[in-house]
Amino acid sequence: MRGPETEPKLGDYLAPLHDRVIAELRKAILTRRFKPGERLVEGRLADELGVSRNPVREAIRALASEGLIELTARHGASVVVISDQEARETIEVRALLEGQNARLAARRQDTETIKRIKSVLKKGNLAVSSGRFDELLGLNQEFHQELARAGQNGVLGDLLKRLRERTEMLFSPMAPSRQARSWQEHAGILEAIVAGDERAAAALAAEHVLRAGTDFLVELAGVEEDPPQIKSPAAMLKQNRAPEALAQGSRRRQPASAKR
Repeated sequence: MRGPETEPKLGDYLAPLHDRVIAELRKAILTRRFKPGERLVEGRLADELGVSRNPVREAIRALASEGLIELTARHGASVVVISDQEARETIEVRALLEGQNARLAARRQDTETIKRIKSVLKKGNLAVSSGRFDELLGLNQEFHQELARAGQNGVLGDLLKRLRERTEMLFSPMAPSRQARSWQEHAGILEAIVAGDERAAAALAAEHVLRAGTDFLVELAGVEEDPPQIKSPAAMLKQNRAPEALAQGSRRRQPASAKR
């Protein structure tokens, strides 16, 4: 995390220090600078960020509440390790909820929120075409936050917010090809919402989550091959097989040790 000596540290900024430390540590985890299972030592982090230990300690607690950091009495803080099963179950739930939210967004046609989503989409596409991939993590979060608002269901929005906080690590694609595909999928979801096509919006939103989740599971298993094909949106809705499609794809890619 340490840059050139001339680069300012977080302690040099006037913005709220607590928020900046949380944002920096979250970004380091989601971009895999800190690997799953890696220990997070307060003193070392404080030195690298140019701050005291207190804001680092507070940030660690905040990110532990989001599910990104694990705290134990014996080993202290470390980046959370997500098992194959936990990842698959979480992806299944998020696919269902994101699909329902997109359906509601297509039904309710919140004009102002849709305008904001279009603006975020434009920024994301520009970042992809310009190769500014470091900007996409924040833009992706903004896109899904605005999408949740477009559904106009407070309970569902709160569930999605907590689920996103817990599972951001699963949905932070790294490869440029995956980044570009992700924003193409965002465009398709928005197009269906604007058209008022509830069925297509729900299917495309669920498929978007399934694709990102499948990429993560393939990476987790260390399998060097293309992710499994996902059913078309119409087929997923007709058969209600979105979670099953992901689960079957994951089982086909279990490492040999898991099958013994």
